[in-house]
This record gives sequence, structure tokens and C-alpha cells, in this order.
Amino acid sequence: MAVIKGNWPYTGVITREKFLFNEMRITAQLQFKGLSDDEIIDKVVNDNLYQYPTNRMLRSIARACLRRLASLGDPNLGSALATAPVEVAKQIDLYGMMCQYHLVWDFMTTVIGEKYRTNNLSYGRVDINMFFTALQEQNENVAQWSDSTITRIKSELNHVLIENDYLDNIKSTKLNPVMIAPILERSIKTHGDRTALIAFNCFD
Repeated sequence: MAVIKGNWPYTGVITREKFLFNEMRITAQLQFKGLSDDEIIDKVVNDNLYQYPTNRMLRSIARACLRRLASLGDPNLGSALATAPVEVAKQIDLYGMMCQYHLVWDFMTTVIGEKYRTNNLSYGRVDINMFFTALQEQNENVAQWSDSTITRIKSELNHVLIENDYLDNIKSTKLNPVMIAPILERSIKTHGDRTALIAFNCFD
């Protein structure tokens, strides 16, 4: 896999910085209106736009959303996340997670993408378990994660798959065929991240 984001460690931060679709949509809409990052954070906190219990949580997740928007590397994708149909915006959010988190990139390309490439759409606990076993063997940092952390990460990865219609529900044993949104496909190709296409069942 070609690492496209520089020094890119594996972290378990998606146990906190989750798919966050509603939060990402709100943040992208504020950005689309022309607000600066500081103005967005202030508005999120002052108006409790995410409906969180503490200002600290609001500020932390607002910053995470802004980082994810920046990781897209394309203002057109940010605008689409704000204004496009939900299924398109969710796919862009997923790509943002891939760009932001090495773990998500690897999972979506080496597990999900390979399923599509080989036309083997079966999916279950064994697939995600094998992914983490291999990752722990290859990466010292991941090897030190607790079982509870890994369980929560697995849960969030499966949640992302359900949110983006790769899976119908948590009990599904087969991946659905997905189609990449044209705006996302163009952006990925333009920015040279073509390895990411496999995660969206795109092999053009």
C-alpha cells in the first residue's frame, strides 16, 4: 500500500472520532457558508450544534471534523459533503476517514477492496479478525492495544460499512455491491489516490 499522507501512524482514535456523519455534515455546511475554522468551532460550541453534553466534547469533535475535511484535499468534496444527497455525502465522509486514519485506509483497501477485486463478497467476523491479527503481528503499536480497544474499533468499522450500505446490518454475511459517487471518483483520480478506488468497488 502506498502511504499518501506522510508519516502515518496507526492509532485507535476512531473509538472517539467515529463516522460522525451528522457532525461532519453540519461542519461542512458551516464551511460552505464561508466561516473560518475558529468561527466554526465557536458556533458549534455556543449553539451546541452537535447536541453534546460538554463544551470540551463539542470543541474536540469540531476540530476532528475540520481535520477530516482538510484531509480530503479538495474543496469540491467538502462542498458536496455539505450539500449532496446523503448517500454521496456519507461516501465522502468515509473517504475522509480513509485519508485521516491509516487503519481505516488499510481496512477498506486490503479487506473490503480485495473482496470486490476477487468477487468474493462473503464477509464476517473472521475477515475483520484476520485483519487485526495481521496488523498486530506487523505493528508494535497495534500489538499493545487492549482487547477492549480493538473490539470498539471493530465495532466502528462495521458501523461505517452499514452506514455506507456495504452491509445491510450487523448480522449480514455478504457485502452489497456499491457504486462510487462520480464526484468522489473524479477527485480521487485527480489527486493521485487511485489505490483508494478499490474500496469503492471501482477498478477503472
